[in-house]
Amino acid sequence: MKKIFLLFTAAVMTAGVVFAQDINQATENYNNGAMELQMGNKESALNYFQTALTMAEALGEEGTDIATNCKNTIPAIMASIAKDLIKAENFDGAIAQLNKAIEAADLYGAADVAEEAKELIPQLVMSKANDLLNAKNYDGAVAAYKEVLAGDPANGMAALRLGMALGAQGKMDEAEAAYLQAAENGQEKNAYKQLSTAYVKMAQAASKAKKFQQAYDYAVKSNGYLENANAYRFAASAAQQLGKNDDCIANYEKYLELKPNAKDAGGVKYTIAALYQQAGNKEKAKEYYQMVVNDPQYGAGAQQQLKTL
Repeated sequence: MKKIFLLFTAAVMTAGVVFAQDINQATENYNNGAMELQMGNKESALNYFQTALTMAEALGEEGTDIATNCKNTIPAIMASIAKDLIKAENFDGAIAQLNKAIEAADLYGAADVAEEAKELIPQLVMSKANDLLNAKNYDGAVAAYKEVLAGDPANGMAALRLGMALGAQGKMDEAEAAYLQAAENGQEKNAYKQLSTAYVKMAQAASKAKKFQQAYDYAVKSNGYLENANAYRFAASAAQQLGKNDDCIANYEKYLELKPNAKDAGGVKYTIAALYQQAGNKEKAKEYYQMVVNDPQYGAGAQQQLKTL
């Protein structure tokens, strides 16, 4: 019996020594983490705190204080590492690190860290998307802007830039939908300007390809979003080719209204005069011929037509 008692006593003493060693190791890891954090070595500090947490939790109630301190520290360190990645413009790395911080913050009850991280992620995705757009990586930019809009459909700037990326890919129907979403969310002026510019370029391309009805339709659509002189000029030229003289006159007159000092103003006025003359409107024909009687290129012809009229 005495021998059994001695063995039991030895076992208890051994357990006490092991426990003391474990608590000391947990404490040492915690202190090493604090030291590394103070020196700015955040990754190393994080590893120490995570190791200390694991050891402290294994100790049960005796390790509660160390575990609590680790739980309060780990999410904040993760978020701080993410912010360093943001400064280095490593957006993908920062986003991944912020998601880890959110996971740890939710697990350990660090609501303020989780909230801040969740606010930062959409901003980072937007920055990433902007970089991709500037680098002409349109596929990547489209995916990133769509990710932003999935979480925040009212982000007008994301919708606007999505339209730009889609337009650069030639996906005009999708681009128009994105621009209209932007217009509904505070970016109406910019969105309509982008749409007007896109359609006037399409009108120009169609005109060069001698697709005059298409050129006319695109020009009209361009002006529907934002009036511009070039769109009226392309519409007038296409209308003339299609034999729609009234439309040609109307669009050329709007062109001159917006751009009275255009280099081709003399030729445009002469064309308007001739079309009015063909339509039998002598007064309007004389009015426009009179505008170019002193033009070095069209003056002689205008004077001759005035005599005829």
